This record gives sequence, C-alpha cells and structure tokens, in this order.
Amino acid sequence: MQIGFNLPLSGALASPPVLTRLAVEGEAIGFDYIALSDHIVEPTHIHARYPYSETGEFPKGSRGERHEQLSAMAYLAAKTSRIRFLTSVMVVPHRPAVLAAKILSTIDVMSGGRVIVGVGAGWLEEEFEALGAPPFAERGRVTDEYLQAFRALWTEPQPRFEGRFVKFADILFAPKPVQKPHPALWIGGESGPAMRRAAKLGDGWYPIGTNPQHPLNTLPRYRAAVERLRKLIQDAGRDPARIALAYRVHRHGTEVSAKADDGEKHLFSGSAAEIAEDLRAMRALGVAAVDFSFPGPTADAVLAAMRRFHDEVSAKAQ
Repeated sequence: MQIGFNLPLSGALASPPVLTRLAVEGEAIGFDYIALSDHIVEPTHIHARYPYSETGEFPKGSRGERHEQLSAMAYLAAKTSRIRFLTSVMVVPHRPAVLAAKILSTIDVMSGGRVIVGVGAGWLEEEFEALGAPPFAERGRVTDEYLQAFRALWTEPQPRFEGRFVKFADILFAPKPVQKPHPALWIGGESGPAMRRAAKLGDGWYPIGTNPQHPLNTLPRYRAAVERLRKLIQDAGRDPARIALAYRVHRHGTEVSAKADDGEKHLFSGSAAEIAEDLRAMRALGVAAVDFSFPGPTADAVLAAMRRFHDEVSAKAQ
C-alpha cells in the first residue's frame, strides 16, 4: 500500500522554500506520493455548497493566496527525484482539454513518469464563471468528454476527437507521457455519478471519507461502496481488478471522534496502532493508496508529525 501526504498550496506554509522543504523531506522520510489540491481563483462571495463540511461552507483555512496546481507540481517535481505527484483533484472543466493534457504529459515526461491524475467535476460555480469554463450545469458531461479526449491525445499516434465540448483532428501531440498507456486517472467523488464515471472511465476510484451526503467514514460503509463500485465496473464491461482503490483522509487520530454516526469505529481515529490496523483492513479490501493531511503551524511541526506517522503507523501497517 502506498502512503501519501497532502501538501498545502495555500496558507502560511505555502511559500516556495517551505513547500520545497516539505516535498524533499517527505520524500526522504519515505512517503510515496504528494497530493496537491486545485483552485485557480477564489471568489470573494461563495454561494455554492462545499461538499465536505456539515455546514456546506468552504473552510476559512483553505482561503487566501493559492498557487496553481499544475505549475506547483512541475516546480516540485524538479526539486525531488522519486516521490510521485497526485492532483487531488484536478477540476477537469477548469482548463481546456488539449492544454491540460499537454501540461500533464509534459510534467510526466520531465519528472520521469511520476504523475497521477486525480480528477473531479468541481463544486464551486462562481469559480467556473470567473474562469470562463463550460457551463457549471454541464460539468459532468464536460468531465467525461475531456477524460476521453485525454486518452486519445496520450495514446493515439494521430489523435482525433469529435465531441460536444472538445474537437480536434490533424494535430501532432508529442511527446506522449512516459507512463504507458498513460498516467493513471483516479476519479474523485463519492456520489452516484462519480462512481459511475470511475466505473466507465477511470483507472482508479479516489473518494474522500467525510462527505456528509455520501459518508465513507467507517469500514462497513466503505466496504459497501466498494461492492457497489465493482458491480458498476462489471456492468460497464470492465474488470474490477483493473480499477485501483485509493482513499483521501482529511483528519485522523485525535482530530476525529472514535465513533461515526452509524455507531462503527471512525476510520483512522484513535491511536497509532488503531490507525495502522485500519490501514491493514483497507489493504485487505484491495486499497492500493491512502493519503493524509498533517496540519501544523510550522514546517518543523508538520515534518515531526509526518515522521511520527511514518515510524508509528506506516511502518507497522505493512
């Protein structure tokens, strides 16, 4: 099982020297990948509902200055040598399909094949409007179409695509990504449409456990969701064994209650030994990757928490 960590692109620790230090030392500690979030602009007035809080409010700690995801990924890839980079997640409609595919391919080539493309359809309508993105109401269809376009660009010698939102032909798209057939597409989201997208178009499913509308915060809930996903994959004519399972953890340890509202143990709550046991249980279900956040007031505090986690949890979960 691969273990990743979230690297903040906003807030007090988002300066280039600190981000570089966290990336380089996170690699040295032994983490497998870095997760980077995606917002390009922040509307001053947000009326859209944020999916991952009970109130629907976008957390204040996530607001303020923010680096662009793919640019930051390219910068940090140049500062490291082994660790992989996950877009967690890239909001697919934010960028034109051909341009996004080219940027991702370039980073994959220049990093030696260290890109994982986590994708989502987005939730922040005001940001869509500010970017001049395709209509927010069409974001699901746009996402599905762009993902198909990515694959055509990354794999076909003479890529062609004729869709409602993206069309191209008679173009040279090279170099192709280093990874073959292409960087993995992990589909984010917990809703029915997101799971169907993962089943039909994904190389992996990458939910967050804390969506109040679709909670996956206990082992029975997550196990039931995996069973639904595998049925959807079979219905789509694909092999469930070929679709990776990954999982995003917002909070862990003492930051979360011991019990969830279904009466079961809250995943990744409790002591280091209990978190390690949860990782072993997830691995038994077929989960290949889990990433965690390590908040702290300073880089030293964050790195100390990462080292403790690696020594007390990751090493003992194998």
